[in-house]
Amino acid sequence: MMSPASALFDTAIGACALAWRGDAVIAVQLPESSPAATLALLGERCGAKEGLPPDPVAEATMAMRALLDGEPVDLSFIRIDLGDAPDFARAVYSVTQAIPPGETMTYGQIAKQIGHAGEARAVGQALGRNPVPIIVPCHRVLGSNGKVGGFSANGGVATKLRMLTLERARTSNQPTLFAGADWPLQSGQVRR
Repeated sequence: MMSPASALFDTAIGACALAWRGDAVIAVQLPESSPAATLALLGERCGAKEGLPPDPVAEATMAMRALLDGEPVDLSFIRIDLGDAPDFARAVYSVTQAIPPGETMTYGQIAKQIGHAGEARAVGQALGRNPVPIIVPCHRVLGSNGKVGGFSANGGVATKLRMLTLERARTSNQPTLFAGADWPLQSGQVRR
């Protein structure tokens, strides 16, 4: 079997890293305290050594960078290898991967969608072990009643909220400042 390789790539949230085997991404590491720490942690997770990404992996890094720059990029084209992830986790990742940029779901909604209603906590645990964050956008999964829920990346919930903000996602059902406004006004028109 081919040995995994890894590379750093810069994003709006900091230096991320990914590892691949062949043309499939096997791991993504969100920013740590430094680029070196990010790459080292990824290496510990999957034994990857730095390398030059093949074209499909380089395209994946460009797409993830664009997504974190606020572009509504669909990452479903990225080939991932989830290794020996259990069937339950694979089902969670599949549903999570289908959440579009700027949208969110709750842990409970995912549990219900995969046929395990009432297993929101298990969904959260599976997402806490997500090997490919950003590609499987676990940051788009929230707790019930508008609670943000946890996030296992460096920076925790603050990182999750930053990623959601970059995607212009709503994180609660509370009305926004301009909700219900009748915009735009025509030139010279006055709202009464």
